[in-house]
Amino acid sequence: MPRCSKRTRGAAADLLPGTTSLEDHHHHKRSRNTSSRRHSKTEDISFSPKKCLVWFKEYTTIAEPDVLGPEGMEKFCEDLGVDPENVVMLVIAYKMGAKQMGYFTQEEWLKGLTDLQCDSVLKLQSKLDHLRTLLNDPYVFKSIYRYSYDFARDKDQRSLDTSTARALLGVLLPRWPLRLPLAEFLTHGRRYRVVNRDQWCNILEFSRTVDTHLTAYDADGAWPVMLDEFVEWLRAERGDAAMHAS
Repeated sequence: MPRCSKRTRGAAADLLPGTTSLEDHHHHKRSRNTSSRRHSKTEDISFSPKKCLVWFKEYTTIAEPDVLGPEGMEKFCEDLGVDPENVVMLVIAYKMGAKQMGYFTQEEWLKGLTDLQCDSVLKLQSKLDHLRTLLNDPYVFKSIYRYSYDFARDKDQRSLDTSTARALLGVLLPRWPLRLPLAEFLTHGRRYRVVNRDQWCNILEFSRTVDTHLTAYDADGAWPVMLDEFVEWLRAERGDAAMHAS
């Protein structure tokens, strides 16, 4: 019987349990390494509430550890690479059920990001396009639009001041042709310093049903007085413009 070399004996001694040859041994090691890599990949995509909470603490202060405030919000937006006035930030706030603009509580943060399964900047960045597509659903958009009223208003007031309303419309309805005329009307109309909830909700319906030339506007419809006066004002403005042009 030929003698085993020291090298062969050493390799045989290192065989893993359950393997009978060097070939089986190496195949088993490759399988084990592949399995380990798969396991690591699964861990990477899994959601960790603890990790999510540690991430939240990056934006809070010692004085207020359970509230992400304006300075933390600025850093949060910077880390995401998103402008604070970008509509996707409103969608994120909506997902969290945030009650006040510029602030996220720890409870709101965990609620929203658990729903999104995001515990890091990279994971949330990967969801931004998805969050933007939610605005294409008219029912979801209507919910976000209505949510924005309470989210943005001063909690000491029951209504939304007109400057905030104009800014919100710029975020939510940037392509609505009558947005700028309405903003001008609210700016110069001394009578309207605030927009109430009914007026705010009807602005969305108005934008969806009344065309740019106001031909679809029904004077006998159940529109708020503010929108009736806006139409009257806009027709007068357009009439004056036509007179000056001629």
